[in-house]
Amino acid sequence: MSEVEKLQTFEKGTRILFGGDRLVRVPDDVAERFAPGDSVVVVEATGEVLLIPAGERDIAEAAVARAHEAFADLSAAPDEAISRFFQLFAGRLADDAVWQEVARVNAQDVADAEQRGRSTTRLVASEKMRRDMIDGLRGWVSAPSRRGQVLETVEHDGWKVELVGAALGVVAFVFEGRPNVLADATGVLRGGNSVVFRIGRDALATARAIMEQALTPALREAGLPEGSVVLVESAAHAAGWALFGNGRLSLAVARGSGPAVATLGALAQQAGVPVSLHGTGGAWSVAGEDASAEALDAAIFDSLDRKVCNTLNTLCLPRARAAELVPAALASLERAGARLDQAYKLHVVRGDEDAVPSELFEREVRVRRAEGDVTERQAEPIDEARLGHEWEWEQTPEVTLKLVADMDEAVDLFNRHSPQFVGSLISPDPAAHARFYARINAPFVCNAETRWVDGQKALSKPELGLSNWQWGRLFGRGGILSGDSVYTIRTRATRS
Repeated sequence: MSEVEKLQTFEKGTRILFGGDRLVRVPDDVAERFAPGDSVVVVEATGEVLLIPAGERDIAEAAVARAHEAFADLSAAPDEAISRFFQLFAGRLADDAVWQEVARVNAQDVADAEQRGRSTTRLVASEKMRRDMIDGLRGWVSAPSRRGQVLETVEHDGWKVELVGAALGVVAFVFEGRPNVLADATGVLRGGNSVVFRIGRDALATARAIMEQALTPALREAGLPEGSVVLVESAAHAAGWALFGNGRLSLAVARGSGPAVATLGALAQQAGVPVSLHGTGGAWSVAGEDASAEALDAAIFDSLDRKVCNTLNTLCLPRARAAELVPAALASLERAGARLDQAYKLHVVRGDEDAVPSELFEREVRVRRAEGDVTERQAEPIDEARLGHEWEWEQTPEVTLKLVADMDEAVDLFNRHSPQFVGSLISPDPAAHARFYARINAPFVCNAETRWVDGQKALSKPELGLSNWQWGRLFGRGGILSGDSVYTIRTRATRS
């Protein structure tokens, strides 16, 4: 066996071998900040070099260790105790005194994020968020668990084999600025799993308040181990990297911006941990050549109430109907903006500018960005290669427009450029919908607005995340990850 030594220092310019035949130079800042005990990790998918300080690694490892210990204890916890936890957690969030404290801390988080020019569209702990969290938790109270459930039986002569649902293990979550995920993801406890959270700086104080005021007391009163739900006490990105690189996880779930999610997913995969990534979103809507202006208007307007991953992002209209449908689409965008007391922002693929009134490319409008209000041209041309770009808007609806020859061209563009997430066809023709469904490589397909793509709304289950097919189709499950879809299968043989 080769002798292994601990790294003590890095010299500037040091190169690291990775992936069998590739070399990467360690950045000067990583070499300068490295201290004995730290970890330097190369993300094999990108060649990115990450520095994980020993302290951040220790925090993550301690959190996973607590969750592992709790997972072992959860195997003996009756389903009634887990149901009791959900009841108690929901009840504490419904308590005005508890929520008042959560809201107070959240207001500080929001103010701090705004001061740093960060997006707060998902950060505000509103009354609607509170109600959704409570409803979701109460939904798990009576939800069946696959733990111990016989899913299939194969009979043999004198003996039988049973496939039995079982808890998966420790599930890790990394998410940014979304306090509601803290409650939603506890759904994995329904099947006997434990969970570790790492949340970014924007919402960390809010998460701590929810843990202290509602979640941990509910665990304690229900008789469940407090380590069933663990919050990583660090906002550093390195803590998230260390968490997802821990091979003791059974599943790693990441929600947030595309590049950050891709890095986390790559780290988990390098550690041999299955991943569920929820990064780049943005829905596409395609108008058929027979689409009515009224149906198009409704689909656009109802898909732009706020910016989330299933918000309409890219609109494809038939070139032969452009004279009628482009004005209808612009009118719908204007209505959607007015609902939010805003204008709208349009990106037009180069070559299609003539279909849009020329004054839109000259007109300046107020656009709400994370850093505040800015003045921009209302319409701007973009290259076709950017068709898949997800516009992260605050209050000002923002979409891309592309003219196509027909539905098939739109599907080809979707499959080539999009994150392969949500596809909607506006058409009264059943045959067109059958062809659209067969050809489009998307887990979510519809015939109207795109905002239905939500676990709570579509399946009446709290959603842990939505997956796209950008890096291949999902194995053995749908694109909506919920608490009851986190399980494994054990096999039991019994002789008569």
